[in-house]
Amino acid sequence: MRLPENVDLEFLLERLRELSWGAADILMSYARGLQPPYGFSKALEIQDGGDGPVSAADLAVNQWLLDGLRLNFPKTDWELLSEETSKDQLSNGAPLESEWLWILDPLDGTKDFLQGSGQYAVHLALIRRQSAVLGVVLIPEKDELWFGVEGKGAWCEDRNKKRANVMFSERNQIDDLILVASRNHRDNRLEELIKRLEFGCTSSVGSVGCKVASILRGESDVYISLSGKSAPKDWDMAAPEALLCAAGGSFTHADGAPLLYNTGNSLQNGCLIASNGNIHKDICKKAMREIALIDPKFVV
Repeated sequence: MRLPENVDLEFLLERLRELSWGAADILMSYARGLQPPYGFSKALEIQDGGDGPVSAADLAVNQWLLDGLRLNFPKTDWELLSEETSKDQLSNGAPLESEWLWILDPLDGTKDFLQGSGQYAVHLALIRRQSAVLGVVLIPEKDELWFGVEGKGAWCEDRNKKRANVMFSERNQIDDLILVASRNHRDNRLEELIKRLEFGCTSSVGSVGCKVASILRGESDVYISLSGKSAPKDWDMAAPEALLCAAGGSFTHADGAPLLYNTGNSLQNGCLIASNGNIHKDICKKAMREIALIDPKFVV
């Protein structure tokens, strides 16, 4: 894997570990009503951020990650973009100019966090040009830190750096597959597509990072995002996609096109399909056929 000049992969991974577990401490303190570390305010205030609830926890982790990357890599030629800073940075609708870009989601699954389900995650993705080459997904409540590095594979660590390998399921027939679907973002069109695809069963999980981790553990096989009134954003998809692809899985549009980032439009529109890769093309082919019947004008 190529990295920016003067960035060593092992040094980078170690810094990402420190930042991720620090983020876990912050989020779990807020979740339990405790005083968060590193001087952040205890109050958990919920604001209307336009795209959903924004809490003090989002903002604290956002600051923690941005400050940490800047402190540890003060001279590295990359830009930092997060969900919380995107409105200022992407206001002109043009891609950011740097070859290298971090895309961060300090709290993916804010609604699940506020609801107390525990199915929330932190996403960090390193983008080169428009492709995700490194992904980190932290799931604090499971004590899981997932890494995916292009050309190096994917793995999970706990706080003691004990590693667990990816364990994709061996299910390879559509009617045996387990679909993991959104808990808070489902509409009638998605429900109809799921019905027509005739998977073995469906489970509901919050954060996209948690969904992809479920596939990596072998608990499920497929995740589908179908744009409705809203669409996921770059920071929802970049880290989970990098992680899944590094593990040998697949994450594409239904027509097989790759996900692209930093295009000037942060929306990830269309029908996006993530799977363990066993029969990804077959799933996409069937999804394309069924979407054409459900909504002939839908752009996948």
